[in-house]
Amino acid sequence: MLTLTNRRGWRRWRRRLTTALLVATVVATAPAVARAESNGGVRVMPLGDSITEGTQVPGGYRIGLWQRLAAGRYTIDFVGSQYNGPASLGDHDHEGHPGWRIDQIDANIAGWLRTSAPRTVLLHIGTNDVLQNYNLSGAPQRLSTLIDHITAAAPNAEVFVATIIPLSNSGQEAAARTFNAAIPGIVQSKVGSGKHVHLVDMHSKLTTADLIDGIHPTATGYDKMAAAWYAALQSVPGSIGQGPGTSPSPSPSASPSASPSPSPSASPSPSPSASPSPSPSPGGAGCSAAYAVAGQWDGGFQATVTVTAGSSTISSWTVGWRFGNGQTVTQSWNATISSSGDQVTARNVGYNGALGAGASTQFGFLGTWNGANGVPTLTCTAS
Repeated sequence: MLTLTNRRGWRRWRRRLTTALLVATVVATAPAVARAESNGGVRVMPLGDSITEGTQVPGGYRIGLWQRLAAGRYTIDFVGSQYNGPASLGDHDHEGHPGWRIDQIDANIAGWLRTSAPRTVLLHIGTNDVLQNYNLSGAPQRLSTLIDHITAAAPNAEVFVATIIPLSNSGQEAAARTFNAAIPGIVQSKVGSGKHVHLVDMHSKLTTADLIDGIHPTATGYDKMAAAWYAALQSVPGSIGQGPGTSPSPSPSASPSASPSPSPSASPSPSPSASPSPSPSPGGAGCSAAYAVAGQWDGGFQATVTVTAGSSTISSWTVGWRFGNGQTVTQSWNATISSSGDQVTARNVGYNGALGAGASTQFGFLGTWNGANGVPTLTCTAS
C-alpha cells in the first residue's frame, strides 16, 4: 500500500521521467543542419577556391570580414563543409576548395546548399580556370550556369558574385580581365530575371603588390577583399541581418598576422582529380609528405603536397622528389622550390616550418607536363 509520502515520491519521479523523455525526444528529432560553431545568426556561405580557403594566410578574407561583422554587431554564421583558420576567426566554416574550377564547384553545389541552407552566398571563382587555361572561352557560360544552379536551389538567398582578383603573370592577367569583363552582363541578366544576384568588383580592390606568390593575397590583400565583401553586404538589406540593435556578435579579435599557422581542414569530399602519392615519405620522429594532383589540363597541372610532422616537434622541413616524366614547376606557394634537372627540392618558408608533433601544413605549385604526369615518390627530412 502506498503511503502519502510514497505517493508524493512516485509523482515526483514520474514528472522527472516525463521531462527526461521530452528532452530526449527534442534532441533526437532536432535537425542537424548547423555546425558546432553556429551562433544562430544569418547563414553566410563563403564559396570558391583557395582564395576563399585562405591559402598563404589561413582563413583569408574571412578573418577581416568576421571582425568587421562583429564590430558592426551583426550576428553571422559562416557555413560550409570545410573548416580552417586561426583563433582570431570566430567561425571557421566555409566552402573554399583549393585548385577547383567553376565546373567542379558546380558539380557539388546542390548538395552543399541543401546541407548548409545559406541566406547569403559570397562567390569568388574562376581563377583556376585561368591558371589551368581550361576552356576559357566557355568560362563565362560556366559561371552563368553555376549562378543559375545556386539561385534555383536557394531562390531566396542573396548571391554576391565577385570579379576575380589580379594575377601577376601578364598572360594570365589578360585572361582574367577578359573573364571579368563578362561578369557584369551575367549578373545583370540574372537581376533582370528577378534573381537576388549582386556584383562585387573585387579585381579593382587589389593590385599585384597585394599578392604573396603572384596568385594568392597577402594578409593585407585578403583584408582588402574583406572590406569589399563587407561594403557589398551592407548595401543589401537583410543579407547579413539588421546590424546595430540586434544581439551582438563576439567581439572582434586582433588583426590577422601575415604568417599564421595553418589550421587543420575537415574535407569530407576530396578534390576532383586528386591523386595521392602511393608511397608517401616515412614519418617517425621526422616528417612525412604526401603528393596530390589538384587539377590537370592539356600541358599543365596543379599539385599540392601535405607535410606532416612525426612523433616530435620540428622546426623546419625539406621535401624532395624526382619527376619521372619531364614535368617542371612554374609557380609555387607556401614553399621555396628549386629544381636541378628532374630533381626537385621544396623547403619551408618562414611561417610554416615549425610544426608540433602530428601537425600538418601544405604547399602547392603549378607545373607543366607532356605525355605523362606520373606521381613521384617523396622524401621528407626535418630538423
